[in-house]
Amino acid sequence: MSCSFSQNWDISKSREWDMLADQAMPEAIAKAAAAHGCRSVAFTYNDPVIFLEYAVDVAAACREVGVRTVAVTAGYICEEPRKEFFRAMDAANVDLKGFTERFYRELSTASLANVLDTLVHIRHETDCWLEITNLIIPGENDDPRELAEMSRWIFDNLGPDVPVHFSAFHPDWKMLDTPATPHETLALARQIARDAGINYVYTGNVHDKGRQSTYCPNCATRTIGRDWYELSEWQVVPVGNSGAACPNCGTRIPGVFDAKPGTWGRKRQPVRLAE
Repeated sequence: MSCSFSQNWDISKSREWDMLADQAMPEAIAKAAAAHGCRSVAFTYNDPVIFLEYAVDVAAACREVGVRTVAVTAGYICEEPRKEFFRAMDAANVDLKGFTERFYRELSTASLANVLDTLVHIRHETDCWLEITNLIIPGENDDPRELAEMSRWIFDNLGPDVPVHFSAFHPDWKMLDTPATPHETLALARQIARDAGINYVYTGNVHDKGRQSTYCPNCATRTIGRDWYELSEWQVVPVGNSGAACPNCGTRIPGVFDAKPGTWGRKRQPVRLAE
């Protein structure tokens, strides 16, 4: 079970901010997570790099009580704060939004190069577990050649074992006239990444057990069965803190695994912080 923590408060309302800040002290979040049996606290919505100091303090408090922290981020951050931030995190899911500077400049007002630097830093200079999500938007970043180039870059610079999630876009906000991502596009993207040598590639925001499950890269045994948030098969043998092993052939599967699956699924539960 993971406790997702978001920060969307209007800090211009100083009285309201003071009240909420008192309730959401790092120690209070850590205590609430532990009390509810959460294995981790996830920072998301907004990107946690914009409240870096607070996220780092929360992460430190969580480690004191044995709770891990996960950063869900676009990875757009300068070099020096990058070091401090990801040193404090146990895992990160980085949203690699596209693989052209044009996409980043026009749709994200950012730079692809900075995000790639972040990915390399996390993978090779920290102990933070790394996964990548790519939201495929029809007509914007779904060109098979771009997906192939991105997949080759990931393989060459991050290795074959960093999980990659290709997620479906759904029309919303300023892109209501853009159609939803066809399921076939997700399947093609996954195959392109697999052909590039990436071992763990998944489809997201759709029901697709076959492409959302984890398979042993050596013998193709389905080690973890998934359908969106629901788990079915759980055939992994944890090996210390270094991942797990396939029960069929013993091949190591990198990651962080428990001895048995959780049962939380799609449920939500409100959490009240101690005052």
